[in-house]
Amino acid sequence: MTTLLEVKDLDLFYGDAPALTAVSLEILKNEIVAIVGSNGAGKSSLLRAIAGIERPRGGRIVFAGRDITGLDSHEICNLGIGHVAEARQLFPSLTTTENLAMGGMLPRAQKKMKQTMESVFALFPRLGERKKQLAGTLSGGGQQMLAIGRCLMGRPELMVFDEPSLGLAPNVVR
Repeated sequence: MTTLLEVKDLDLFYGDAPALTAVSLEILKNEIVAIVGSNGAGKSSLLRAIAGIERPRGGRIVFAGRDITGLDSHEICNLGIGHVAEARQLFPSLTTTENLAMGGMLPRAQKKMKQTMESVFALFPRLGERKKQLAGTLSGGGQQMLAIGRCLMGRPELMVFDEPSLGLAPNVVR
């Protein structure tokens, strides 16, 4: 199998406090990987570094054969890594449809925005029922579906989720 993502000896600090020390992992194409650990173990920090939100102090992150260490998050998104943050980070004053459209604004995704949005509504029919509803007024589960849908709008090759089932009903999690 082909390696899609390789993290090698990654070090990440917040000020002088280490969050990650010499973390390495490899994710193959079409593989599902879960990172499990206690609160404060560095799971979110690792995902934020992969997504370009945090800058590692050492080590490398290679995606699809390209070193992406230190690239800005918008560049990493356009290369094909989508990030669903724990806090969802929606635009609460925009509608469901407008939030999804924001996810589809990446150059890699613009041409197929309409088709992708239809796919997101098929995956999450509840969002289709709430196309004109403001994101900030959706339930917690609705907001989580919207955050995942917005990520899918970027047509990522790799999606990283931080607390993916937070606020979702059990049947949606399945």
